[in-house]
Amino acid sequence: MARIAGVDLPNEKRVDIGLTYIFGIGRANVVGLLEKAKVDPATRVKDLSEDEVNRLAKAIDGIMVEGDLQREVGQNIRRLEDIGTYRGLRHRKGLPVRGQRTRSNGRTRRGKRKTVGTVRKEAPAAAKSAA
Repeated sequence: MARIAGVDLPNEKRVDIGLTYIFGIGRANVVGLLEKAKVDPATRVKDLSEDEVNRLAKAIDGIMVEGDLQREVGQNIRRLEDIGTYRGLRHRKGLPVRGQRTRSNGRTRRGKRKTVGTVRKEAPAAAKSAA
């Protein structure tokens, strides 16, 4: 099992898919990384040699991934909240940030539906109508 940037890559996957298990590396980045490290994308992770794993790790060192990237994203969101921007307020309230409508959709951010209604007083009203 290859371990790159603190992440264990799944053995049975191809290298181009396995690298996407690292936070901050997507399908678009993988092509360039594999070319830079001179690794065939069709090889399985279990078939990588130590030299290939080291070349991949060296290629990934130039990219912000995993904990550093998550910390930076969190700091950016916190900065938006602190300066009081509209986007920061939406983050704070847990609502969609990028302009999506919320009247009919937005359940992913807003959570399960909660019915809002009035509570009727049953006892006094029933007594007056009976009399």
